[in-house]
Amino acid sequence: MTDLHATAGHDFTPTEQELARLREKAQFIRLETIRLIEIAKVGHYTSVFSAAELFAALYYDVMDLRFGEPKWPDRDRFMMGKGHAAVGLFPVLVEWGFFEKEILDNYTRLGNPLGDHPDMRKVPGVDFSSGSIGHALSGGLGMALAGRMLGQSFTTYVMLGDGEMQEGQVWEAALGAAHHKVHNLVAIIDRNGYQLDGNVDDVIGIEPLADKWIAFGWETHVVDGHDLAAVTGLLRRLKADTARTQPVCVIANTVKGKGVSYMETEPGWHLGYLDPEDAQRAIDEIKSKVI
Repeated sequence: MTDLHATAGHDFTPTEQELARLREKAQFIRLETIRLIEIAKVGHYTSVFSAAELFAALYYDVMDLRFGEPKWPDRDRFMMGKGHAAVGLFPVLVEWGFFEKEILDNYTRLGNPLGDHPDMRKVPGVDFSSGSIGHALSGGLGMALAGRMLGQSFTTYVMLGDGEMQEGQVWEAALGAAHHKVHNLVAIIDRNGYQLDGNVDDVIGIEPLADKWIAFGWETHVVDGHDLAAVTGLLRRLKADTARTQPVCVIANTVKGKGVSYMETEPGWHLGYLDPEDAQRAIDEIKSKVI
């Protein structure tokens, strides 16, 4: 792994008050995911739950955004390769004032702009449409290069699934970003170990993952993706490192379904629907603990 050279001597650890707020936001993301999938009658619970702390750290601490201004030119960009987790992002965009809560409350209903995957043409605050997995890092590379050419200082964050590492286009973008020294590009891999067809490493093995990214020329870090102090501190340091010349990969080790015990032990919850009794069990468990 690469040490952060330009930020030595600075303490980027969030305070206990800041951590408490971020934990509340991660809990909010999980609870809203259950509520919205109840409207849709099917959805990707566990893909959101593994990434809830990552969403919270990015949107409520690290990213430069302006309330009610989803097209502010100097905003940080966020893109999802694992776009099926958008149900966890939409409530966050409402809290940023990017669109009305009434739209959220009619999630996936006929004529509503919010679907299982995000559409940048329809949803304010969404920087990249997704559906087919594997394209987001290429799009993020293009946005980061455009920002550099225009003299803008925004950072582009791209969240990728670990199953997405099996897509060749990801590695083409990785090569390009390293070659062009795109230092304002941060890839975050949600390493939860599972994809639709089962265990990632049973489908196509991707280890040694960190070594691969290092070999492709990326500054690479591994972090516990549910440890908000570690995640937020790392992302803060990366944001502050103005001397970096490489793109950055953060491998966030997570648990698919984190926060709901019966989902953590059952990979079949990648896509599903909770009956009222199971939904209440999940809500009660999420409310009962702070991760």
